[in-house]
Amino acid sequence: MSPARFPGRRMRRGLLAPLAAIGIAVCAVLAPLAASADETCNSPYMRNLIRGQEDYVYVWTLGVEGMGDGSDKLVTVDVNPSSKQYGKVAHVLSVGTRGEAHHMGFTDDRRHLWAGGLDDSRVYIFDVYSDPSRPKLVRTLSDLPQRTGLVGPHTFYAMPGRMLVQFLSNSKDHGGVTGMAMFTNKGELIRTYGMPTGSGGDGYGYDIGINPKKNVMLTSSFSGWNNYMMDFGKMLQDQEAMKRFGRTMVLWDAKSMKSEKVLDVPGAPLEIRWSLNQEDNWAVTASALTSQLWLIKQDGNGQWQAKAVAAIGDPAQVPLPVDISITADGKGLWVNTFMDGKTRFIDLTDPEHPRQTYEKVTGKQVNMVSQSWDGTRVYITSSLLANWDKKGENDEQMLRAFAWDGKDLQPLFEVDFYAQNLGRAHHMKFGSNAIKAAYEPLDATLAQNR
Repeated sequence: MSPARFPGRRMRRGLLAPLAAIGIAVCAVLAPLAASADETCNSPYMRNLIRGQEDYVYVWTLGVEGMGDGSDKLVTVDVNPSSKQYGKVAHVLSVGTRGEAHHMGFTDDRRHLWAGGLDDSRVYIFDVYSDPSRPKLVRTLSDLPQRTGLVGPHTFYAMPGRMLVQFLSNSKDHGGVTGMAMFTNKGELIRTYGMPTGSGGDGYGYDIGINPKKNVMLTSSFSGWNNYMMDFGKMLQDQEAMKRFGRTMVLWDAKSMKSEKVLDVPGAPLEIRWSLNQEDNWAVTASALTSQLWLIKQDGNGQWQAKAVAAIGDPAQVPLPVDISITADGKGLWVNTFMDGKTRFIDLTDPEHPRQTYEKVTGKQVNMVSQSWDGTRVYITSSLLANWDKKGENDEQMLRAFAWDGKDLQPLFEVDFYAQNLGRAHHMKFGSNAIKAAYEPLDATLAQNR
């Protein structure tokens, strides 16, 4: 693949050239990472995707007026069973504003964690390398609507030396027509890409998933600022608002970043998960409003198609599937459904005919789900959106950890975010001390040869 067609290749070559000159084998330096920790749902371009026991869970948390300082914050929870602080909050970093904290993503070298606000459209870049137990805010991007015409940064997807960000809305009418923006890992804007509005495209966006082997990128669709910042009950009664949800997925050439095909996937398809089995070439998504599991796969003629392959719960009850986490072997899928507070496991051994094999009520409302690479631990959080979360006693805000033995989820610990005046727990990413330990020899050698 040519550098001109693959964003970030030149940047990586600039790093590798001096390393080769001083005789360093990068693969050997980073080899210890294979023995450490990670979740399954990350960009394939993260060079140090890791396995084993995670040390921390970073929780991007929505601020609540009158609770603590009222600001969004990155909460670090110690999750290593050998630690004296196991199951406890180890660090809290407030960003000083409340802007609807939502999703996060690591850079490809995993040294920095990007996090965004769906309301104020700010992006925060945290250093999680210098001290994984105490992240530091190193840069804030606060003028993106003016520079890109886009609002609501949602998905942060690592590219080689770059960060691709999917937005949910636009600065003109706060509707669903939106786009993506490419940045350097340091936060410099490179260019934007509009979501297709022709040939069946609705212009909406949500998640990103890339299959490098097939040079295929998939994007999904949700809704614009006018909807996701509206009170949930009010929106359900607004017939016009309920029409303003995406019903498409887009197939892109991952190298040229050009859209090639629009797939009809009604009901707001959200998270995209490619099978991590090297023999597979398919992805799944769940449609929130229609509660369907969709399979995206090539047909006998090599054409990519999307088809509904299973219902999630009872679609008539609108359980609202909101997050999914695929197993490392591609043979299973965890699904969280917000309205009924259930965590389900779906057998994907035959992706054409998935079947649910387990379910458990894990909260009064549940949103994100992240499993460890070895599949023995599952973490869930509670908040969907500030104006969509349940009210009263059903508005619990927590991080819960479970052990999974293949038969049942057994509670390990819980952090009550309201009781600790932290706010609404949303997205999670895993942290590990092994990252710094693995990079230290490389950093030391580079410093000596400067």
